[in-house]
Amino acid sequence: MRYLPLADSDRQEMLRAVGASSIDDLFVDVPEAAHLSTKIEGLADHASELSVERQLTAMARRNMVAGEVPFFLGAGAYRHHIPASVDHLIQRGEFLTSYTPYQPEIAQGTLQALFEFQTQVARLYGCDVANASMYDGSTACWEAIVMARRITRRGKAVLSAGLHPHYVSVADTMAKFTGDVLDKALPELTAETDADRLLAAIDEETSCVVVQYPDILGRITDLTPIADKAHEKGALLIAVVTEPVALGAIRSPGEMGADIVVGEGQSIGVGLNFGGPYVGLFACKEKFVRQMPGRLCGETVDAEGKRGFVLTLSTREQHIRREKATSNICTNSGLCALAFSVHMTLLGEKGLRQLANLNHAKAVQAAERLAKVAGVELVNDSFFNEFTLRLSKPARPVVRAMAEQGVLGGVSLGRLFPGAEALQNGLVVAVTETVTDEDIEALAKALQETLA
Repeated sequence: MRYLPLADSDRQEMLRAVGASSIDDLFVDVPEAAHLSTKIEGLADHASELSVERQLTAMARRNMVAGEVPFFLGAGAYRHHIPASVDHLIQRGEFLTSYTPYQPEIAQGTLQALFEFQTQVARLYGCDVANASMYDGSTACWEAIVMARRITRRGKAVLSAGLHPHYVSVADTMAKFTGDVLDKALPELTAETDADRLLAAIDEETSCVVVQYPDILGRITDLTPIADKAHEKGALLIAVVTEPVALGAIRSPGEMGADIVVGEGQSIGVGLNFGGPYVGLFACKEKFVRQMPGRLCGETVDAEGKRGFVLTLSTREQHIRREKATSNICTNSGLCALAFSVHMTLLGEKGLRQLANLNHAKAVQAAERLAKVAGVELVNDSFFNEFTLRLSKPARPVVRAMAEQGVLGGVSLGRLFPGAEALQNGLVVAVTETVTDEDIEALAKALQETLA
């Protein structure tokens, strides 16, 4: 447990230094609905250190461990098997202690690891160039939108209804400060995506179209017509990939004309970790590289002709004049990027394709079994390892009831879209290589009992 050696006098001095009258002044931008209005259950106002440790340990034990129960949660964060060698390698001293290389050319090992990471991401996404990573998928998505604004000098972004609502929420928050207009909609519980809506919405004021691939309901669509229409109108296509393992089985967004491809890299090398730290992936066409946020490592030769690595582009505000910065992103997710790169290296192209095929096969098996349960209808006609079910009852209480039976049976659309009545019966189910035949049967049984 972290020890914070601050007295009230210390806190008051810090508040005076920043011009705040109270700690509450620091949270004025947080919506009132997000404020904690009651005390945390089970915690006293004052207690001994030993007592607090015991209380917090007891509270932590109420969590259900992902690896100990049938687990079908996804919607942007996925449970995959990570080889033990990944953790061993990233904890080597030369990696674990490395941080932002302020004299970058001295840290040749760090630069080479990031260079290899960039190469892997660019190949995975089908793009010319990738940066050295971002914070996570949602912030990478926003950075892509504002990058498109700089390139096109337009301020209207058309967002697919299938874009993860958390990504939309981040964009909403940031657009308040840039003035960007976000054309968005709620998804419909159907097998078809909103591709027709996107095509109709693209006009001469559009900076970019943002499409998730596969989308929040697990649906897969051909991005080529959207890319063609966007380019016809002078706009860019941004593809968002929350499950990178899918690209071992389906065409990369870059192949279909995407100008910028971003997403979450957590599936490869990084555990679930209660939501973080994760690693944002960001790639684009070479002609847009100078507008790309973050940093870019490059390969060169030194004065003796030996292979070396340099920080080629770093358009963040720490390295150049603030008014010329493309972003205030101040670091990359270095250790998570390394874990991604180590895991990807262990897999190789052949291994990634095998892993993708295994995921898809398991998902097909689960979808066919669950569709036989009374009160369950499969929405998708195409998917990778994630699909949506329409239940005969609202999904949120069904999910809770299954959890009480020891089955984490998916993510309810009612949780992701709390105000959308038409989506309340939707359940998103993710099936990875970690799911067994017994897990699928346990989920089918739990659904059958809960829906009866």
